[in-house]
Amino acid sequence: MSAVLGWDIGGVNTKSARVSQARVVAARAAPYELQRDPAALAPLLRRLACDVGAAPGDAHAVTMTAELSQLFRTKREGVGFVLDAVTAAFPEACVRVWTVDARWLTPAQARCEPHAVAAANWAATAHCVARFVPDCLLIDVGSTTTDIVPIAGGVPRAAGRNDTERLREGELVYTGALRTPAEAIAATVPVRGRATGVSAEGFALSGDVHLWRGELAPEDYSVPTPDGRPATRGFAGERLARVVCADREMLDDESVNAIADALWDAQAARMRDAVVRVRARCPALAPAVVTGLGAFLAAEAARRAGLEVIHLSDRLGPAARHAPAAAVALLFPS
Repeated sequence: MSAVLGWDIGGVNTKSARVSQARVVAARAAPYELQRDPAALAPLLRRLACDVGAAPGDAHAVTMTAELSQLFRTKREGVGFVLDAVTAAFPEACVRVWTVDARWLTPAQARCEPHAVAAANWAATAHCVARFVPDCLLIDVGSTTTDIVPIAGGVPRAAGRNDTERLREGELVYTGALRTPAEAIAATVPVRGRATGVSAEGFALSGDVHLWRGELAPEDYSVPTPDGRPATRGFAGERLARVVCADREMLDDESVNAIADALWDAQAARMRDAVVRVRARCPALAPAVVTGLGAFLAAEAARRAGLEVIHLSDRLGPAARHAPAAAVALLFPS
């Protein structure tokens, strides 16, 4: 076996990382909405494998969240679809699937235990981080969601296993750096110093907030914009003005700044509250390991909670943005 390809196959983004000699040598991500073109998954996997320099003898370590796509009526159906695509893309390869309780299954076994492999990507990142920092709080802010996982004594101590349990426990927070609608972040924002209700029309996303403020670059905005216009700071400002049913003729830069800053603060505050809640079960944990597209948000939430911030990118480099894909490859048994 020359190397391992790690896969994190999602409903709107698919990520791959190649690990050789216990080191991440390449990582890539591709925006891809499974529901819009299901047949494109296997070709996408082959293309990403080429992009990270895959060789014929490479093994494939798989984790997924795509089973939650509305394309599927059940998670069992979704897991089966993803496994079909992986085995079609790499019919001769060694493929193993990661479970939430840190086991490796063959595709055939994974079909029999779909709920063990569904949305297990956070567990891969947590087990990998536990090797580097045995006592910490992992905060992974992706494009859509935030994972918060306590790690103590080198063991992830999550109270929830599946998405529903993790939402209940505050370990999964449905807010992210890119895809969260503005109206899901805050009910009001200031306009000329007065609290103003926001429209529930999907006019702007969290990505517009962070693009306007400079935390994300245009190339990070990997989903369609709400208005179909380019992912530039100028157009992000227009979308943010629409949040209060205004436009840029009505609101100047200072007014847009106030809207963006209020949404930023509300998002960071929600994450901070979840961090405090999860940490209460392991109060001795002092550092937070932050990662993901929204690592800047994770770091802010950690600081507000009084935690020391450690960036996973210091260990994994740019692959930290695709942490679950890198993690399953690093965890794969040699």
